[in-house]
Amino acid sequence: MKDNVLKWIVMTGTALCIYMALHLHAGDSPKVGGRAPMVSGKNQNGTPWSLEQALTKSAVLLYFYPKDDTPGCTKQACGLRDRIGDLKKEGIQVIGVSRDTEASHRAFISKFNLNFDLLADVDGKITAAYGAEFPGRDTLSRRVSFLIRKDGTVAHVTDTMKAETHLEEMKDAAAKLK
Repeated sequence: MKDNVLKWIVMTGTALCIYMALHLHAGDSPKVGGRAPMVSGKNQNGTPWSLEQALTKSAVLLYFYPKDDTPGCTKQACGLRDRIGDLKKEGIQVIGVSRDTEASHRAFISKFNLNFDLLADVDGKITAAYGAEFPGRDTLSRRVSFLIRKDGTVAHVTDTMKAETHLEEMKDAAAKLK
């Protein structure tokens, strides 16, 4: 009996530590109703992009992901690619952000025919502004998405490693945006 209780305490403690490590930076992320940080960067072609400028034209789905051409990131990117028509009808521009290089982004876009820009956040400034750091991996962003209204406020946040959840939640949030 004592051994089972001890095992349960150790397992619960371990699970709690893992959960806290994965969500350590979540408190630094913009919250629903709060102001989105007005970041800027360069896309896959080296073309400057700024959130402030983009919001003069449309709402923005700014999504962070760990790594180009990996299973979950590809699933999410291709899901957004396939839904881009509906998102544009809702007045939403999609922008992906990872710590990968412009060249890596170009290859990822080409390989999967992605129809939106990817920002190359190699120095991590955009990732840090959104609290999207991947705990313990300073060269990766974690999977977190922000739907930002034209007025610069955050309409919805999805913060989970499950690509499917991002696609489902953002579809629902986009429909409610207007």
